[in-house]
Amino acid sequence: MVNRVASSNTALVLKVIGIVCILSFFVDFGVLLLDFSPTNKQLQVGLVTAIVDRGIVPLLGIGTIFVSSWMNNAEDRPQGLDLRLPALILASLFGLMFLLMFPLHLNNVRQASTQRVSQISQDAQQAETQLNNQLSQFLDQLTNNQAKAQLEQVRNQAKAQFAELLKDEQKYKQALDNPRLPAEQKELLKKFKANPQELDQFIDQQTDPKEVANQRISQIRQRKEEAEKQAKDGAWKSGLRIGISSLLLSIGYIIIGWTGLKGMGALQGGGKRKAPAR
Repeated sequence: MVNRVASSNTALVLKVIGIVCILSFFVDFGVLLLDFSPTNKQLQVGLVTAIVDRGIVPLLGIGTIFVSSWMNNAEDRPQGLDLRLPALILASLFGLMFLLMFPLHLNNVRQASTQRVSQISQDAQQAETQLNNQLSQFLDQLTNNQAKAQLEQVRNQAKAQFAELLKDEQKYKQALDNPRLPAEQKELLKKFKANPQELDQFIDQQTDPKEVANQRISQIRQRKEEAEKQAKDGAWKSGLRIGISSLLLSIGYIIIGWTGLKGMGALQGGGKRKAPAR
């Protein structure tokens, strides 16, 4: 008697868990739809990703409902509210939904990646244009004798600071032993120490407006290439992961839904059985 009561309670708990899992998915689905936009591919990608990541929850809910029903049948107890047929219909609908999401997500990821790469390219082009404009303005200012004198003063100060460091052996060794100083700068100090003319060339190069602009443009283009690669790699990984997951969920739901409906006779003329031959 105790075992029958415990089994009945377990079956009820499993049924409740299954219902809660399914309902929680629909609640999440409704909340996610609040941010849906038919024109924003990035939001669509995020929506499909979130739905697919939660796709296993109703599958577990349907499974617990059937385990609950099996326990009631094993104990020859009345089913009460039989949720098997609605669960199988829901599984078939989920299977169709995730099957449609597979090509839809791949297309949205491709378009979102294209938009992202295009935006990165536009931002880089704007940064280069702005830098070139600033260079032109600065070169125009250099026609002024006062601006030339200020630039020369900056060069002399930089040379004096480096020269002071290189002459002082203690400070020079401290700089080389400093773990925070990048290895490239340490190599430059060694080069300047061995050949002081390298210092003059370096200072002139670093204070040349055109050279500085070219270095910044190179940095902009390098960051652009890295950002584009990151965007493409991220889109490829997202499309692969979510696409395969959506396809697997679709297969699982379709197998459960269609096999279960056939087993219950729902797809065979309302479940009528043929009369046995005499």
